[in-house]
Amino acid sequence: MRLSGAALFSAALAAVAAFAVYTALRWPPKAALFPLVMGIPLLVLAVAQLVVDLRERPAAVQQAGRAWGILAWMVAFILLVLLLGFPLAVPVFVLAYLVTSGRESWLLSLVLAAAAWAAFYLLFQRLLHFPFEDGLITGWFQ
Repeated sequence: MRLSGAALFSAALAAVAAFAVYTALRWPPKAALFPLVMGIPLLVLAVAQLVVDLRERPAAVQQAGRAWGILAWMVAFILLVLLLGFPLAVPVFVLAYLVTSGRESWLLSLVLAAAAWAAFYLLFQRLLHFPFEDGLITGWFQ
């Protein structure tokens, strides 16, 4: 077992998720829905990642370029949300990421982008009736 920065981060994330779930359990059902829907999977995944981190042998050298690439994708997603709004940004981002970084085929990328859009639409807009602001560009066309 090795206590690394990744393991500490996973433990902290699990603790935050556990606190969110514990706190939300005392709220009215409607108010608790979002924290529970996000917190329970986060808690399970953070604990699973903690187990992986504790069992993992130390990596030789971390590549700084990979971290910058990930940061660039995060900034790109935020810009897409700002320009297009969440409902359109999600499939565009998934498609762009899979084609460029994932080096997946166009067919698979299009199918997965459509699935991401459908899941996002069904969960947040149809089931939860969550209102999303228009993006800067999509706002011009209304």
